[in-house]
Amino acid sequence: DDPRWYDLCDQYGIYLFDEANLESHGVWDRLTKDPEWEPAFLERAIRMVERDKNHPSVIVWSLGNESGYGPNHAAMSDWIRANDPTRLVHYHPADNAPTVDVLGPMYPKVSRIIEMAEDPDETRPVVMCEYAHSMGNSTGNLREYWDAVDKYKRLQGGFIWDWVDQGIRQFTEDGEEWFAYGGDFGDQPNDRNFCINGLVSADRTPHPGMWECKKIQEPVRVEPVYLAAGKLKVTNRYRFNDLSGLDIAWTVAAEGEVIQAGALPRLDTPAGGSAEITVPFTALEPAAAPGVEYWLVVRFTLAEDTLWATKGHEVAWAQFKLPFAAPAAPDLPPVDMPKLKLVESETAITITGESFKLVFDRSSGQISAFEFVGKALLKEGPALNIWRAPTDNDANVWGEQRMAIRWREVGFDRLEEKLKAIEVLQIRPQVVKVQVATFAYPPGVTHGFDCRYTYTVYGSGDVVIEHRVLADKDLPPLPRVGLKIILPGAFNWFTWYGRGPHESYADRKEGAPVGVYKGTVGDQYFPYVMPQENGNKTDVRWVTLTDGDGAGLRVVGMPLLNVSAHHFTAPDLTEAAHTYELKRRDDITFNVDYAQCGLGNASCGPGVLDAYLLQPGEYTYSVRLQPVKAEN
Repeated sequence: DDPRWYDLCDQYGIYLFDEANLESHGVWDRLTKDPEWEPAFLERAIRMVERDKNHPSVIVWSLGNESGYGPNHAAMSDWIRANDPTRLVHYHPADNAPTVDVLGPMYPKVSRIIEMAEDPDETRPVVMCEYAHSMGNSTGNLREYWDAVDKYKRLQGGFIWDWVDQGIRQFTEDGEEWFAYGGDFGDQPNDRNFCINGLVSADRTPHPGMWECKKIQEPVRVEPVYLAAGKLKVTNRYRFNDLSGLDIAWTVAAEGEVIQAGALPRLDTPAGGSAEITVPFTALEPAAAPGVEYWLVVRFTLAEDTLWATKGHEVAWAQFKLPFAAPAAPDLPPVDMPKLKLVESETAITITGESFKLVFDRSSGQISAFEFVGKALLKEGPALNIWRAPTDNDANVWGEQRMAIRWREVGFDRLEEKLKAIEVLQIRPQVVKVQVATFAYPPGVTHGFDCRYTYTVYGSGDVVIEHRVLADKDLPPLPRVGLKIILPGAFNWFTWYGRGPHESYADRKEGAPVGVYKGTVGDQYFPYVMPQENGNKTDVRWVTLTDGDGAGLRVVGMPLLNVSAHHFTAPDLTEAAHTYELKRRDDITFNVDYAQCGLGNASCGPGVLDAYLLQPGEYTYSVRLQPVKAEN
């Protein structure tokens, strides 16, 4: 802002203030060596250091943020080092220039920080100045970043952007709360919801991603040594404290029910040290129940009140599947099932059992009715499910993946599934098999998905669906691969055996332990300020949707599933720009997925890692539908 800059540069015909121009005209030497000019470009750095030099919380001086790099920054660094040699100097756009003492990449790929850590010519620490953009449903693949940090001494962590959604609380005329962002006040230009990027909501409710962050950065690590005997290795990841301030408790659970529990003596393991512990559970062999998994959980909680949390606050946990040799559960219902009655007409295939009726529509190949003891279990489906309401990361327009743009280009948001063939065969008096072939594609486009559904209907009321999906090889990575089922709104109780209790995704599930969880369908919705895909549960063994009496539908993964249930459809979530624009439906959209694409960090950083992408190709999986009696 000093007008002398312009006067001086005008004398030399310089109109681009970069180092090359300044040096070539001899101006740089004059500016850096003439005391008269020193304050003109050092003033900001001098004022910062003089103002904050006595604050012990300041451990690093920054030359600014995202403001280019040139000789002014080098001069600032020289002045700071000369006047305060006790602190480090950091600045992101400087890359690996000698100006800085800390290398601070911004939104690097995991492969990039590993490359930096392995540079034989570097000794400076690497601290990612920003690396996980928590905008909406995001913060994927933290595990991979921290695996690298743990492996390489020079990698010392990083800063998640941001702490809190910067939304402004508003209310509709009906009193419904919502949070405003750029453009909601008639402001132009604006960045829309780009400041809605926190680990916690604007009202300070933790996002599901916060639980992932807490788990991965927890100060105690537990690893198995000999699980069958309860032997574990505990590593203290604190930098200064020993572990004497933590209580240790353990449980063994089966299908969500705790069957053994106890406490262990406190440890005095020093910072950075390790110790071996033995959990004294009782081995269940040979009494292990058929098909049951047994889970050991060890929890570390504060033994006393602290300045930041009260006694009993959990700071770390670990979960392990115990290697008990439980007999396998039977895959199919017994052979002494009731017989089935098969009736075919031009419009329908009707299969009737002792307490249920199943009807297939010959025009669509879908189930049009599934009734159990006179109660309708579903209203539509199952049908192919590919689209998801784009997350903020999916909707990124400048990254290398640009997921939502590519998904819309190929019509994933407007697929139509058409029947190709339907066949039915009663292979035993108690078993009927229905095979359905379909092709799903967007109108006016030839590429799409060849699908084959094989329904095996048993006299017990069980329906096993084998779903084969063949995606055209020219398609981009898929949002999801699965089935969509519409259920009556009465089945509002949602219970699952998988990861929880909060939502989880393929690249963000470390912070969700396996267990049995229950809540209403409405509880599964997370109100991201910009509505988007949410509420998914990973590694699900089984899930039930039941009414107030406990009757409804159970779905069993063969082996594991991703599931979610909402009173909104994917198009509802796609089209809404604010939470108040979502209108609750009475019906329930139940997503039963083989897999769903990861989340990544593409709203301002790397996209989804290859390991969590669903590449086009062939997918085959099975699920079992089971009617649930009220008394069960």
